[in-house]
Amino acid sequence: MPKTGLPALLRPEDSYLVLIDHQPYQFANLHSHEPTVIANNVVGLAKGAKVFRVPTLLTTVIEERGGYLIKGLQDVFPDQKPIDRTFINTWQDPKVTDIVSKSGRKQLVLAALWTEVCLAMPAIQALGEGYDVFVVTDASGGVSVEAHDMAVRRLVQAGAVPITWLAVVSEWQRDWAREDTAIALSSVVLEHGGASGIAFAWEQQLLNSANKATAR
Repeated sequence: MPKTGLPALLRPEDSYLVLIDHQPYQFANLHSHEPTVIANNVVGLAKGAKVFRVPTLLTTVIEERGGYLIKGLQDVFPDQKPIDRTFINTWQDPKVTDIVSKSGRKQLVLAALWTEVCLAMPAIQALGEGYDVFVVTDASGGVSVEAHDMAVRRLVQAGAVPITWLAVVSEWQRDWAREDTAIALSSVVLEHGGASGIAFAWEQQLLNSANKATAR
């Protein structure tokens, strides 16, 4: 994986997003982040992937006990049935890996609950198989701040790239002159971008006010 230069950045045409185990059981013991923040961020990431037509795979572990995928995330892809696994390590399940492999895409973007288990295991294995792995740290979380932090450190040592969800969608956009995706992405940022979305809404208000004043 290139560490510097333009090839080191994410590209929609080369990316594949896999979202792992954003289920009630995992959220119940999520203590590295405020759970609603992770829920917001992973939904924003999923919507961003949809804007850029990045293939996205949803997966759960023992859904019958761990619960269904959170509604906000399932609603982004209402027709996709998450792949339910018994493997803790997603990358040991051929139902998942065969789909990603057939795409031919090598930029693997992962987010999972929990970071130290369900993110670390597949990321480390996929790195060994030649994927360029990007781990979305603010759409993932662990059972404690320490667990999340140690997992991210381990993943960096293994060669994964830690990244946040807004950075992911920004690299996919790359140029605001790409108006077909810029408009749709702006809606995602307004809804899920926190203070960035608030600032963008304010900017729109100021621009609209200036336009009205000019038209008088």
